[in-house]
Amino acid sequence: MKLTLKVNGDQRSAEVPALKRLLDVLREDLQLTGAKEGCGEGECGACAVWINGQLVNSCLVPASQMEGGEVVTIEGLAQGGVLQPVQQAFLEHNGAQCGICTPGMVMAAEKLLRSGKETTDANVREALAGNLCRCTGYQKIIDAVRAVGAAR
Repeated sequence: MKLTLKVNGDQRSAEVPALKRLLDVLREDLQLTGAKEGCGEGECGACAVWINGQLVNSCLVPASQMEGGEVVTIEGLAQGGVLQPVQQAFLEHNGAQCGICTPGMVMAAEKLLRSGKETTDANVREALAGNLCRCTGYQKIIDAVRAVGAAR
């Protein structure tokens, strides 16, 4: 099928099998490799992107469901090669270690920050609950998100 969708603000098209996962379309057909494959079962959040404004694990979405949709990936957050505040905070607070979970964590954190909710420990933990990290122990990630929230 010919898939046409908006990705990071740009209209994109690709010829793909209807049941190919959105994650694979992004990585293989559109060369957007920021979203990572962690578990392939929607449990880890490494492949999280925004689909029509909602945080979704892209490994669970068939390409056929995306026709005419809008996707924002981790590549769509930085503007002009400049990291946005959550990405910069992850670096400054050592919230990114191996990097597998980082794109999904950043997408979830930015979704929380844009919601206007207070960045309390409880709210940050709830926002990141769908994302697994085996390297940081989460506190550095929470510190990064709270720092951005405090600066807004």
